[in-house]
Amino acid sequence: MDNIVETFGLTKKYREKTALDKVSIHVPQGEIYGLVGRNGAGKTTFMKIICGLSAQTSGEYTMFGKNAEELGLFSQRRGLLIENPGFYGNFDAKTNLAIMCSLLGIRDKAEPERLVKLVGLEAAGKKKIKHYSLGMKQRLGIALALAGNPDVVVLDEPINGLDPQGIVEMRELIRRMNKDLGTTFIISSHILDELSRISTRYGFINNGQLVEECSASELLEKCEEKIEIVTDNASAAAAILEKLGAEKMNVSEDGRITVYGMAERAGDISLALAAEGVTLLEMERNTGSVENYYLNLVGKEGK
Repeated sequence: MDNIVETFGLTKKYREKTALDKVSIHVPQGEIYGLVGRNGAGKTTFMKIICGLSAQTSGEYTMFGKNAEELGLFSQRRGLLIENPGFYGNFDAKTNLAIMCSLLGIRDKAEPERLVKLVGLEAAGKKKIKHYSLGMKQRLGIALALAGNPDVVVLDEPINGLDPQGIVEMRELIRRMNKDLGTTFIISSHILDELSRISTRYGFINNGQLVEECSASELLEKCEEKIEIVTDNASAAAAILEKLGAEKMNVSEDGRITVYGMAERAGDISLALAAEGVTLLEMERNTGSVENYYLNLVGKEGK
């Protein structure tokens, strides 16, 4: 599958601080790409660069196979919601959207009304934006990003300020656009559980560096509940685990044993090994969440 967005050693420095460090990310067309990282990890900096809102110190990026010069700022800035979107506070939602559509060259007069309904703001009517709640402003920001059904939509923390019902509605909206229109999404969020409900591919960023990229199916396998153990006798340990009822396990060449589906029986495993005279050198328990996987991942990278 072709990459609709791709970066090559993207680096951004602010004097002595490196916000992005040689980041090479690949976003295949039609994917919902979840950008995972704590606050300050470099997610927003990355998004600003690929949307033409900030210039990289070094490295390159392409969108639709074109570089920044070929794309032009107008094309890059379609379909984005990063930090606080600009609104005309004395106008209502439909007027703000009509202005955006005009700037984008969208001539369909029904588009503002469609977008208002799409994000659930029709009840606001003529209410001025300056009187909107945070959640309502976030919905309007997403509506601005979706104007004209762009091929790529970049959303930075899109569910900030939304209530539980709003989060569910936004999740379904993203899924529907991805499925029905083939829209590619790049979404950052610090709420990893919510991100894991919709993403089809992930990029993990920490301290400005890309730690890992993987598909949703690969992440699911990595997040499966498991115990990893190292002993002084791998073959004997494997036989003991079979007696304990282990139905799925893997013994690597270096003797590390991964046991699936028995994460809650760590104590039983330790006792059984000791009873048979097998020395347990290491034991690591993975409880299966995306959060735990991320923390283990950046921990192993020494970050």
